[in-house]
Amino acid sequence: MEDLRRRFPIKNNDEETSNVSVAPPPRKASDALPLPLYLTNTFFLALFFATVYFLLSRWREKIRNSTPLHVVDLSEISALFCFVASFIYLLGFFGIDLIFRSSSDDDVWVNDEDLRRKVPCGQSLDCSVDHHSPDSDEEIVKSVVEGTIPSYSLETKLGDCKRAAAIRREAVQRITGKSLTGLPLEGFDYDSILGQCCEMPVGYVQIPVGIAGPLLLDGVEYSVPMATTEGCLVASTNRGCKAIHMSGGAVSVLMKDAMTRAPVVKFPSITRAADAMFYLEDPANFERLSLIFNKSSRFARLQKITCTIAGRNLYPRFACGTGDAMGMNMVSKGVQNVLDFIKGEFPDMDVVGISGNYCSDKKASGVNWIEGRGKHVVCEAFIKADIVEKVLKTSVAALVELNMLKNLTGSAMAGSLGGFNAHASNIVSAVFIATGQDPAQNVESSHCITLIQAEGNDLHISVSMPCIEVGTVGGGTQLASQSACLNLLGMKGSNNEAPGSNAQQLARIVAGTVLAGELSLMSAIAAGQLVKSHMKYNRSSRDIGPSSQVNR
Repeated sequence: MEDLRRRFPIKNNDEETSNVSVAPPPRKASDALPLPLYLTNTFFLALFFATVYFLLSRWREKIRNSTPLHVVDLSEISALFCFVASFIYLLGFFGIDLIFRSSSDDDVWVNDEDLRRKVPCGQSLDCSVDHHSPDSDEEIVKSVVEGTIPSYSLETKLGDCKRAAAIRREAVQRITGKSLTGLPLEGFDYDSILGQCCEMPVGYVQIPVGIAGPLLLDGVEYSVPMATTEGCLVASTNRGCKAIHMSGGAVSVLMKDAMTRAPVVKFPSITRAADAMFYLEDPANFERLSLIFNKSSRFARLQKITCTIAGRNLYPRFACGTGDAMGMNMVSKGVQNVLDFIKGEFPDMDVVGISGNYCSDKKASGVNWIEGRGKHVVCEAFIKADIVEKVLKTSVAALVELNMLKNLTGSAMAGSLGGFNAHASNIVSAVFIATGQDPAQNVESSHCITLIQAEGNDLHISVSMPCIEVGTVGGGTQLASQSACLNLLGMKGSNNEAPGSNAQQLARIVAGTVLAGELSLMSAIAAGQLVKSHMKYNRSSRDIGPSSQVNR
């Protein structure tokens, strides 16, 4: 900045502009092309990545064909020259008025009569300065109400996410005539959700978080956070954790880890659809398809492709490992790469949708119950007879009979799909919300069968959950509250030493907590305590007036 001032001294406005002494700027390397600076930088940046991609592709082909790397043709020589030139240019000018022409996170440089001046700009998706926008919040609220300013654009126009939420909140109240009093606005980092978690926020909902445990699982104690508004849930789960801990703890096994995505593609005939299915399921093609799939991410690893056909429509189901991420976006990118490649082999293929519901996401389905989706975890515990009587207040025989008639027979009579349990979804939802998972995936993640059997005088209980869909990076896991809950479990973020192990361990904890919840609730039902406990912990007369209490 001082250098600019020395070279471009500007006097006050009352002085003659002709007296301003401007030294001719020295020739810069950015004058390599007769283009504006940002276009020059864009050209060299695009050239750099294009040559890198080309050279890496040729290198891989040579390795496959056992061709010496030093044997190059004219196109490779040209690419090497362009790579060196673009690298030298970017090395010398990286950070100097690059494509976005920013010098810091809070400032933007603009050109004004060949002089550079600093203009403040808030942190937003669009740092352009709108000199015609209203200055006061009241004027902006009126513009939103009148429809001259779209509500969704407030963050971009104002550059202040919290201010945008407050203005949108007031506009909503005026448009609807309803008050949002009671919905908190203060105390939340609205910048943290911009572009990733929630659009057009007007506040946030408070959900209390309780702690169940310690849960002794695989020899390690965990204090499990549960976000819920249901009384008795945390207390009941805590009692199950106590019984498991006093009996020596629970053991879990991770059976499978594979997120899935199944697009739907259409062909002119059933024979062409069958040809594509045979091609995708042919083991000889798997290595090629996996290379194409895996390039979408350094953590994506294609494991299997299974297909089904309905008429001339094909539903290929891709299953892959996704590291510590839940992985929906990752697997979708990989599937898109494979579809683009398959299009070359089958030009008559029409991609109807990236998801054809054979995945199956956020829906109870037989394919998930049988094949699994996400993490497949089985968890068990042996509960001593005296603990069943003293802590759970029931008997081994009563629990065995109740489980057979309720969780197995009763669920079968209801035509349940993956619902052979007492209340697995209660625990899954509470842990999901506390740790920043997608609550809607509770649908398939709660697929669970609970088995209770007598083991001599003692009790054996197990839960099998084939579809636990969790991650420790991405989405809501990055928010402060949810990140704190993951930190409590020791699973915050990704595991650099063993990618994927944090998410897998979180799935084990979910299954272990479900085991505790199933044990306690089944015991309460067997002992006739369910209604009594809910009357004690899950009812409130706080909002019931005197007249309502009389008429109850």
